[in-house]
Amino acid sequence: MQVVALIDEEDGRFGVSFPDFPGCVTVASTLDEAVAKAEQVLAFHAEGLAEDGPLPVPRTLAELRKDAEFRSDAKGSLLALIPYAPPSKALRINVTIEESLLNRIDNAAAAAGETRSGFLALAARKRLADAV
Repeated sequence: MQVVALIDEEDGRFGVSFPDFPGCVTVASTLDEAVAKAEQVLAFHAEGLAEDGPLPVPRTLAELRKDAEFRSDAKGSLLALIPYAPPSKALRINVTIEESLLNRIDNAAAAAGETRSGFLALAARKRLADAV
């Protein structure tokens, strides 16, 4: 599945937003970096939404083009299709990890405004993407 993203450039920075996922945004210094970060931020945002209730149903580009607000927001923007796999049911697991590493993970997660679970899931996704 893919989700439509809007990419806007301002002062050499590229901002990415998702019409069907309000509040899900990221910024990067290059277009390539913006697209790469978009997939990560979308996955993280969807995981947070899934914890609170139902996820938005992404619309196709054809459906979005019928929306006057989208047409207005999209003027001057680049459109990108970002890969998206809705999160499935979260499972509680038990893992063993060295204490000082866990402390570093917790500190990094807190600094990023993430949970430990979200941080570890994102790290695993990055590692899996690199393996492909």
